[in-house]
Amino acid sequence: MTQRRSDHRYEEDTEADDLEWEDHVMATVASEVRRRRKELRWSAQDLADRCEEIGYPIPRNVIANMESGRRAVLPLVEVMVLAKALRMSPISLIYPVGYVDDIRQLPYQDPQPAWDALQWFTGNSPAEDATDHMLDHFLAHDLELRSALAAVESEDYERWKVKTAPNRVQREAAERALARYADQAANAKHELRRHRDAIREAGGTPPHLPSLLADVDPPPDTDSTEENDL
Repeated sequence: MTQRRSDHRYEEDTEADDLEWEDHVMATVASEVRRRRKELRWSAQDLADRCEEIGYPIPRNVIANMESGRRAVLPLVEVMVLAKALRMSPISLIYPVGYVDDIRQLPYQDPQPAWDALQWFTGNSPAEDATDHMLDHFLAHDLELRSALAAVESEDYERWKVKTAPNRVQREAAERALARYADQAANAKHELRRHRDAIREAGGTPPHLPSLLADVDPPPDTDSTEENDL
């Protein structure tokens, strides 16, 4: 579809291309629903039954019409329910990497690898004009959380090795390793704390911390807590 500058014709072409792209997205989802359903050896009724069990019924005829391309709309909530029923991620219905090579990410854009489109959709490869910095904070927080957990678990393991070392040589080796992991854990906690502060400063609420990293957040201000209680 070619964009044209003439006002009336441009509007007509824009609408047509939007519909073409929308149909492309719906066809991709419908095709993946059908592929996965057959992979599980389910009938359309089997899938409908599982949607009902989830608590959001999608009748068999609706599923059949969607798979055959006779349905005009596909609500996001149905994509979510269908993905749960099919035991997969919703993103895999929209961007079925491995099963579809190229995806049109938006109208008037050339097809691109499905993996690249999926990375954009999930925020791992943001657009140049992206301003959703809160998502960036959460992605960075997740990376630092994993690093901190790994470091703390390794630190605890080396501490156990120090206590149970059968001789001086093994104990000293464990102590050196313990010192390294203790430094790594301290650095990871510092970075994790920094991202949690950034989330709060941006008006957000940081994710819940596992018990191993409970000391990352500062303890509650007991004085202010008592004042609030009064």
